[in-house]
Formats: sequence, structure tokens, C-alpha cells
Amino acid sequence: MTTSQSDFLTVRGVRLHVRRWGPPGAPTLFMLHGWMDVSASFQFVVDALGGDWQVIAPDARGFGLSDWPVAERGGGHYWFHEYLADLEALLDHYAPTGQVNLVGHSMGANVVCLYAGVRPERVRRVVDLEGFGLAPAKAAQAPHRLAAWLDDLRAPPTLKTYATLDDVAARLTKNNPRLAPERARFLARHWAKRGDDGRYVLLADPAHKMHGPLLYRLDEIMAVWAKASAKVLHVEAVRSPTLAMLAGAIPLDEFKARFTAFRDWREKMIEDAGHMVHHDQPEQVAALIEAFCA
Repeated sequence: MTTSQSDFLTVRGVRLHVRRWGPPGAPTLFMLHGWMDVSASFQFVVDALGGDWQVIAPDARGFGLSDWPVAERGGGHYWFHEYLADLEALLDHYAPTGQVNLVGHSMGANVVCLYAGVRPERVRRVVDLEGFGLAPAKAAQAPHRLAAWLDDLRAPPTLKTYATLDDVAARLTKNNPRLAPERARFLARHWAKRGDDGRYVLLADPAHKMHGPLLYRLDEIMAVWAKASAKVLHVEAVRSPTLAMLAGAIPLDEFKARFTAFRDWREKMIEDAGHMVHHDQPEQVAALIEAFCA
């Protein structure tokens, strides 16, 4: 297993943890994890890379070993745009000149795709692992969304705790039955920590479970994507449960028409994988990333 090193950077007043694999000076891949996940999630893909790469992967604010800024302010919501600003600050630090290769999974994929449209001159390649965006929102949903947000402020969500790391690993395999036991045990060590009461708590701010007050504006998202000049590789599980859930309200072809916003977009499908494609088939994912970003 390739050993990672940890950096801690203060970004916009928040202390972020950044995991690095590989030799400095090697071609670099920036990898952003998904919702309720951590940077160590990319360990299996890093181990499967055949060439010399430096991989830089942050724990997003409120996840992993990064700070929980919202909790420190007494509760609130994580605004998605903050992930964009954090990414730019990290790129300014690690790659102040030239273009970069961005890889993201799920939530992280949505961040890198948006960044490619906001800063097209900075991005060379984008690999989108199971990043679909959200189902299109309708204006009529706004009253319920705002009410749900206010309800969450009044009674903030909490996260379940676990007696042992084996229990954490069991939770991971329940979410993803394809996850090999040894990989589940590895992830559990990075996904949770022991609390003062002796039980294990997930390394995630419960505020991430709150409803957001804003609707998902697909037209705005596609307008940003249309500005991206980087080549984009979309990697998707053949029977993605996440896509099936998101596209349940409209025909699949209509849902995936959103990707026509990108100027240069292509798709690769992976068999025998779920939403966590980088856990289920890391060798295939690594090969696709290397071939696309070489």
C-alpha cells in the first residue's frame, strides 16, 4: 500500500487536511472525495496507478481531519460554493502556474466540473466519477425546502455512533455490499475516531445532513459547464443506483441530456460496480484516469 503524507493548510480561515501520495514534481492529480467521505477513499485507486504520479486529495471542510467551521459558529449550513473557493485556494498553493488534472467522485465530481467552467484556463482534464448533479428543481419546491431548512436549524441532525471499528466497517459494507472486508477495515480507520465516551463517531460534521435552503438550478449549472474547455471523462457504473434514484422523476435520456453542455465530453461505463466505483473497481478507474490524463 502506497503511504500518504499529511499537510495541514489554513484556507480562508479554516484548517484543511490534505493527503499526498507520490513524489513531488511528478505529474499531479487532484482528487476530491464525495459527500460523507474522506480523502483516504482514494487509497485503492492510488495503489492501482501504474505510472509515477503525485496525488493530492483534501478532506473537504467538515469532513475527515479538516475543521468543522459551521459547528464553530454555532450551527448552520455548508454552502456548496465554499468547496469551489477551497479548491481554488489549494490549487493556488500546490499548482500556482499551469493547468491541472482534476478527479472527483460524486459531490467532489460536481465541484471539479463546476470549477472547470469557472476557471477554464486553469483546468486541463476532468475525470468525473459518478457525478451527475441533482434532479432538476422546480420553483414550487421552494416553500418546502425553506421550511425543512428552518426545521433543521431548530433541531440539528446527529450522527449514529458505533461500539467498535468493526461496526463501522460493517456499516460501510452494508452501504456497499461489493466492498471487500479488508478495504472496509482500512476505510473504517479513516472514516471514524474514538470519542470521549469510548464509542466511534464518524469524521463528519452532522450539519452536512441538513437540508439546504437553495434549489438546484440546472440551467445555471449547465451555463457554467458550457464554459469548460477541458476534456471531460465521465465514469459511471453500468447500473448506477445513484443515477437511477436521481433520474427516477424524468426519462433517463432527458436527465443525461445535461451533459451536452460540455464542449468535449465522453463516457466510460464500468461493470460490477455501484456508486463507489473507486472502491469496487479501483484498477479500472486508475487505468481510465491514467490514459485520459497522461
